[in-house]
Amino acid sequence: MKLRKFIYRFISILLGLVILYSFGFGTIAQDEPADDEAAVEVMVEEITAAEVQFNLDQTWILLAGFLVFFMQAGFAMLEGGMIRETGVVNSLAENFMDACVTGIVFFIVGYGIAYGTYDAGLEGGTLTPLNIPLLLNNADGTGAGDGALLVGFFFQFAFAGAAATIATGAMAERTDFVGKLIYSAILGGIIYPVVVFWTWGNGWLAGQGFLDFAGSTIVHMTGGIVALVGAYMVGPRAGRVFGRPPAASNLALASLGTFILWFGWYGFNVGSTLGAGDVNALGLVAVNTTLAAAAGALGAMFHTYFVTKNWNVSFVLNGALAGLVGITAGCAFVTPINAVVIGVLSGIVLVISISVVESMKIDDAVGAFSVHGACGAFGTLMIGIVGSSALGAPSLFDGGTLDTLGTQVVGVVVIAVWVAVTSFLMFGALKSADLLHVAPEADRIGIDAYEHHASVWPNVLPLRESDEE
Repeated sequence: MKLRKFIYRFISILLGLVILYSFGFGTIAQDEPADDEAAVEVMVEEITAAEVQFNLDQTWILLAGFLVFFMQAGFAMLEGGMIRETGVVNSLAENFMDACVTGIVFFIVGYGIAYGTYDAGLEGGTLTPLNIPLLLNNADGTGAGDGALLVGFFFQFAFAGAAATIATGAMAERTDFVGKLIYSAILGGIIYPVVVFWTWGNGWLAGQGFLDFAGSTIVHMTGGIVALVGAYMVGPRAGRVFGRPPAASNLALASLGTFILWFGWYGFNVGSTLGAGDVNALGLVAVNTTLAAAAGALGAMFHTYFVTKNWNVSFVLNGALAGLVGITAGCAFVTPINAVVIGVLSGIVLVISISVVESMKIDDAVGAFSVHGACGAFGTLMIGIVGSSALGAPSLFDGGTLDTLGTQVVGVVVIAVWVAVTSFLMFGALKSADLLHVAPEADRIGIDAYEHHASVWPNVLPLRESDEE
C-alpha cells in the first residue's frame, strides 16, 4: 500500500515537473531575441489615422445607404396601404421595379451624368467636352480608388431610387406597367441625374451657393413634380369623386411604411454627412430630423382637426413625412428649435397643398406632390429664412441678408422648370404611344386583376373576370 502511494506521488511530481518545464521553456523561448532578424522578419502594415478615418467614413456611407435603400420597402407599404384594395399588387410591383430599373440605368449612365465633368472654357481653341464616365468607368474593385467610387455609387443609387418611386404613389391604380418601367428609366437615367449634376455634382447651382444638404429639392421636389405632372397626364382613377377621396385600404400597412421611412431617413439625412468624423454634425442632423418629423405630424394633425374635427390618421402619417422632407435640405444648417418650426409649418403646408391639388381635380392617390414637392420646395427656401450663420447658412433672421434666400429661390425655380418640362415631354410621349393609362378593361375589373392576375387578399377579394379573356 505504501509502495503504491509512493509510486503515485512520484508520477505526480514527475508530471508536474514536465508541465513546469514546458511552460518555462516556452516563456524563455519567446523572450529570447532572434539572432537572425532576416529569418524572423515580421511584416507589420502601418495604418495611419487618416486611413482608419477614411475606412470608417466609407463604412458609415455604406450603412447609411442600406438604410436609404430600405426606404423602398417603406414607400411600398405606405402606398399599398393608402390606395384601394384592387391596386395594391400593382403598387408593390411598381415600387419593386423602381429599385431594379433605377439600379441598372443609374449604373449605365445616370451616375456618370450626375458626377461627370464639363469645362465651359476653351483649351487649345476647342471646347472641352462633357466627360460622362459610363458604367462607372468599368471599375471592378481592383483599381486604386475603386472602393470609394463603388461606395459612392451605391449611396447615390439609393437616393435615385427614392426619387423614382415618389411618382408611383401619385399615379397608382391606373398607370400602364410598361409605361411605368419606361418613365422610371428616363427619370433615373436623365432627369434626376441632371439635377444632381447641377447641385451635388458641383455644377452651376452649387457654384452659386445653393444649399440642399440631403435633397429636399434635389430628390423630393424632383420626384414630387414628376408625380404631379404624371397624375395630371394620366388622368383620375375610375370612379374618382373629387372632394371625397377614396378611403385608405389598410392604415396598419400605411403606418408600418411610415415608420420604415422615418427610420430610413436617418440614413438619408445623417448619411449625407458623408463621413463619421464630425460628431457635432452627426448629432445635429439626427436630432433635427427627429424633431421635424414629430412636429410635422403634430402640425398636420391639429390643423386637420381644427378644420374637420377629426383626428385623421392619414394626415398624421403624411404630416410626419412632410416634416422629414421639409428638414432634409436644412438639417445641417438650422438649429433644433428652427427644425421644430420647419416641421410644424411643413405639416400645415402639406394639408393646404392637398386641398389645392384636390381643387384642381388632379388625382394624386397618396398626396405625393404635397408631401415631397410642396414641402421639398418649402424646406429648401426655409434655409434662407431661418438658417444659421454659424452653420454656414446666413439667413434673413440670422445675418439679415437676402443672399442665401435669393440663391435658394433660383435653385428651386430652375429645378422645378427643368423637371416639369421634361416630365411633360416624357409623359406626353408615353400617352401618344398609348403606354400611359391602362386599358379601359383594367378600370372595370381593377389593375391588379388585369395586369398581374393577382390579388393582395385572394381569399377576401377574388379576381373579377375580364371580358377580353
